[in-house]
Amino acid sequence: MTRTGLIAGAVALSVSLGAPVAAQNANQMLKGTAIGAGGGALAGALIPGMSVGTGALVGGAGGAAYTALKKNRHYYRDSRGRRYYVKNGTRRYK
Repeated sequence: MTRTGLIAGAVALSVSLGAPVAAQNANQMLKGTAIGAGGGALAGALIPGMSVGTGALVGGAGGAAYTALKKNRHYYRDSRGRRYYVKNGTRRYK
């Protein structure tokens, strides 16, 4: 198997295993993967010995993994100034 095939397999595996765990929606997963691939392509263009395609694949895998594992919480403040987020309809204070 070629190096590119291994990297593409890692991308597919990180997206398929990470998405259900974090329960992110598909738009967020694609956005994180695209941002990572863009950054990786830029790194591939700047780093000697690394191709743009390889950089994009590695960056896409990293972006997908980061997006899948981060906690997508939106914090609010109550009337007393305490921070909280809403989970299953209840307030969770930080």
